[in-house]
Amino acid sequence: MAQWACFSGRLRGCLSSRLLAAPCPDLAWRGSASAAQVAPATRGEERLKRPEELPGPGLLGSLYWLLVRGYLLHTHRLQIISKKLYGPMWKSTFGSYNNINIGSPEVLEQLLRQEGKYPIRSDMALWKEHREIRNLPYGPFTEEGERWHRLRQVLNKRMLKPSEAVLYADVINEVVSDLMVHLKDERKQSPSGVMIQDVAQILYRFALEGISYILFETRIGCLKKQIPAETQHFIDAIGGTLKNSVYATVLPKWTREVLPYWNRYLQGWDTIFDFGKKLIDQKLVVLEKCLDEGKEVSGYLTFLLSTGKLSHKEVSGSIAELLLAGIDTTSNTLSWAMYHLSQDLKIQEALYQEIVSVVPKDRIPDAKDLTKMPLLKAIIKETLRLYPVVPTNARIIAEKDVIVGGYKFPKDTLFVLAHYALSHDETHFPDAERFLPHRWLRERKQSAPHPFSSIPFGYGVRACVGRRIAELEMHLALARIIRTFSVRPDPNCKVVKPLARIVLVPDKPINLNFIDR
Repeated sequence: MAQWACFSGRLRGCLSSRLLAAPCPDLAWRGSASAAQVAPATRGEERLKRPEELPGPGLLGSLYWLLVRGYLLHTHRLQIISKKLYGPMWKSTFGSYNNINIGSPEVLEQLLRQEGKYPIRSDMALWKEHREIRNLPYGPFTEEGERWHRLRQVLNKRMLKPSEAVLYADVINEVVSDLMVHLKDERKQSPSGVMIQDVAQILYRFALEGISYILFETRIGCLKKQIPAETQHFIDAIGGTLKNSVYATVLPKWTREVLPYWNRYLQGWDTIFDFGKKLIDQKLVVLEKCLDEGKEVSGYLTFLLSTGKLSHKEVSGSIAELLLAGIDTTSNTLSWAMYHLSQDLKIQEALYQEIVSVVPKDRIPDAKDLTKMPLLKAIIKETLRLYPVVPTNARIIAEKDVIVGGYKFPKDTLFVLAHYALSHDETHFPDAERFLPHRWLRERKQSAPHPFSSIPFGYGVRACVGRRIAELEMHLALARIIRTFSVRPDPNCKVVKPLARIVLVPDKPINLNFIDR
């Protein structure tokens, strides 16, 4: 520990003032509360309803919808049905969990504006189990309370603000360039010379390479023709962890001793942590050498290692969680965006014209160019509205009782945030099932939707720490792809719909034709 502290101090002293002076981002939840934040002071508590008075299906009703009606993999659609049956807020029971479901942006705003300084996510129990069993530190998604707040304050820097995310544009563009080469190579292998099968898998590897490059400051070879064996093992471990976590969520605990999914889940996380630890250790050797030679060092991992506020184990735990959380948003959203653009060539052509009007074909788009591409940003925003990566999130407000929607809930109530129902509400999004990016453009908006009607990256202090990085990745990648290719649908491909497997995924491979422009 003394050696680690000594090295951390040396490294901290060698970092440039610009790196260390990055301010902590302003936290949105500290802003002024709306009039709807709490019940009026004149309202007597005797007039507030009790949680038991909420409508809802109960345990048997929930099981009926999930198992008999077949909504287990379509829980996102069940949100919409439940909202129509029971209204903007309803209760439900699943196993030992008693849920209060929020399907209205107005009610959601009331809740989140009362979440306090240390809001708790209740949907990370499986991640926590692994950390406890293996005696590993919690990260930003699993930690709680003051320890979480301290950890998050360090992680926020150099990542959360748009001005900080821009620092990674060159890194991302390097990976995007490799993606373009990979897409061209994949086309050549098809009989037609233009078809790419299962675009989502390629974009998954792109997203993993990008977030790994940012977090570890090194390339791991996800987009190479021959992926290194250790990297392939790492990729398989991530996929296996997510897959087996579905079984661990649905099946009762006694099955862990009978079926293999639980050990596979633990082993997947073990591989992720081991892979990260190896890269961190390698980085420490490089940094030590740079310090000895008097060279300046920078980068996100370098920053975390140099702060002196996190132990080596805390850095490792945080990197592992940021890594796993930083893949699906980019890969899934880009897949859905290209699927819809292939179906609507008019919008795709408008996007192409916007891109080429800003960036000549002999130059790679950079972060500054994106500020002149409102349609590009609207397409990503609309895709995230239609397909919120995490269709259901959760909160526990442990500090106090809360008043929401005319009901008084005791502290530690489990609130389920029905993001899919929120972002498919016809009141706020007319033709909610249609892909209409122009609804987000200022000159086309009749009235702005409620600010809490679509929050795919969350809100407040528990909002996604990697939001700006993910947006930058998606914008730069989609701009390059559409400038290079006209994306067309597979003539044999049927309609692709989402399935809820913790995150929303396509129910069948998205196959697309990539035609040179």
